[in-house]
Amino acid sequence: MVDVTKWPLFSLLSSEERAAVRQACVYGTSANEVIYTTHGNELYAFGLNCSGCLGTGDSVSTIVPKKLDFLQGKKIASISYGSGPHVLLATEDGQLFAWGHNGYSQLGNGTTNPGLSAVAITTNLQNKKVTEVACGSHHSLALTHDGDVFAWGYNNSGQVGSGSTANQPYPRKVCGCLQGKTAVGITCGQTSSMALFDNGEVYGWGYNGNGQLGIGNNSNQLSPCRIATLQGLCIQQVRYLAT
Repeated sequence: MVDVTKWPLFSLLSSEERAAVRQACVYGTSANEVIYTTHGNELYAFGLNCSGCLGTGDSVSTIVPKKLDFLQGKKIASISYGSGPHVLLATEDGQLFAWGHNGYSQLGNGTTNPGLSAVAITTNLQNKKVTEVACGSHHSLALTHDGDVFAWGYNNSGQVGSGSTANQPYPRKVCGCLQGKTAVGITCGQTSSMALFDNGEVYGWGYNGNGQLGIGNNSNQLSPCRIATLQGLCIQQVRYLAT
């Protein structure tokens, strides 16, 4: 059983409902949005529904969990929340879904319309299996099973790694010096991105005004740049703990 009692929002559920929770994602600035799966692999959402970030098909907040039928019978491999707010979700069979705020095309469906329901994101990802997702405030990253990193959405600081500051409406493979390398992990800050590779190298790109990329300066990085000071170390995981 997953211990969800530390999150006040779960006090709204019955003890039977809490006991059925297998996996939970609690998000939002006040931890007032919840998505959770049951042991029967059913997906539910409840709480504040800002910009449709619950994926329930409307923007109505609810204290009663609503079932999200688009994942019927599927298992979650990775889920991430951006403060926009928007949500990315990858299933164990490699499908990618997105919903929520979309003012900068961070959902990756080519529009700037809000996504009140989950939509499958497939452009440029055909024959790709997404294994991990990460959200910045208004941009998105996806890692595929073959080690490619895709990015899209808001790009004012180069956080999609395309070499420019133009917004990216669809998933785009991050290339440059990453070409031929195999990524094993991704993470996002509010307006920056990082990726870990199978040889232990770490690359970062995007906003760097406070030196958060660790590349020795405070200039924004429009393309991936290796964190040279970690040379000789084999890093096993990268995470932004605060954004």
